[in-house]
Amino acid sequence: MDDVDRKILAELQQDGRLTVTELAGRVRLSVSPCHRRLRELERSGAISGYRAVVEPTAVGLTFEALVFVSMRQEDRDTVVEFERAIGEIEHVLDAQRLFGEPDYLLRVATADLAAFQRLYDERLATLPGVQRLTSTLVMKHVVRDRPLPA
Repeated sequence: MDDVDRKILAELQQDGRLTVTELAGRVRLSVSPCHRRLRELERSGAISGYRAVVEPTAVGLTFEALVFVSMRQEDRDTVVEFERAIGEIEHVLDAQRLFGEPDYLLRVATADLAAFQRLYDERLATLPGVQRLTSTLVMKHVVRDRPLPA
């Protein structure tokens, strides 16, 4: 990956809807070499997809919490089952396995506190291997969906 590839990635992180022609102009390449580089970045996995960034409040998800999960059991089967189950809960926006304590960090978005409580009680607390859940509410996003550094 060279500086031109990094410029392509930076431009697409800012605006994923750029046409190849627009992208080529911004990174100072002709269309054909820009298109080849773009396809290679996709093929190599450097670009894993394209998506719209949706404002949660615009779709009724006005409540966000961070949930810390401490596991009672961490054997391979339990971890695999826990991670599979987390992947099926659509309100879990991000899930990260951590070193140390706690074992996982989940970012959860729901319509309101009552919806979060139902999710917490009915789904999160019943996940395989869970010993303890601790949550904190998100007051404000200071940095959000920042593009990766070049």
